[in-house]
Amino acid sequence: MNTEPSALSPLNAQPEGKPAAQRPRPLSEFPAMAQTAAELLRTPTALAELSLEDARCVVDYMWLVGYAAGVTVLVEGDSEHTGFMLLLLSGEVSVEAGGGGPSASGARQESALISVAGPGHLLGEMGVLDGAPRSTTCVAVSRVEAGALTRAALHKLIADQPTVGARLMAAVAQRLAERVRAADDQVRIYAQIAGKLQAEIEGLKRELGR
Repeated sequence: MNTEPSALSPLNAQPEGKPAAQRPRPLSEFPAMAQTAAELLRTPTALAELSLEDARCVVDYMWLVGYAAGVTVLVEGDSEHTGFMLLLLSGEVSVEAGGGGPSASGARQESALISVAGPGHLLGEMGVLDGAPRSTTCVAVSRVEAGALTRAALHKLIADQPTVGARLMAAVAQRLAERVRAADDQVRIYAQIAGKLQAEIEGLKRELGR
């Protein structure tokens, strides 16, 4: 992996005068950081199912990338730059959704903050698997360093180490399934809250109508 991956090239430039991202370098060139990445890859917010040996193998195929505070890391709806996923190693990233598109009135919608992700969180794993458009916008809140696994590197890992590759894919699939279940739980909670609010509104209408 001596050639800089083309999948990461969009990360090196930012519009509107934003500072450029750090030029990608093989994570294996930084042994201490590679060890940290392997340990973080096994945390509950990443892929806890992997063994430390498997995690070290995966990290060997990752690239080290960095972003200054304020740099947009992923863009919601982007279908061109989906060829990588990120493991956050340091710093924090805001995860936002719902922005960019026009509302019913034609006004541009503001993004809603979903969460703030830190070391040990994965970003963009669905896109690297199926090339689907990014589902959220992620912006560096502080200086961020991350390990990037490109789709090409993933394919090479599977070819070189098929057993490790299979365990990695299974872990990612489980992680995505957990995320879908969590989203379903949130939808049910919101539906219950909405139902209670509607009942309260109907009750107030009846009181006012007396």
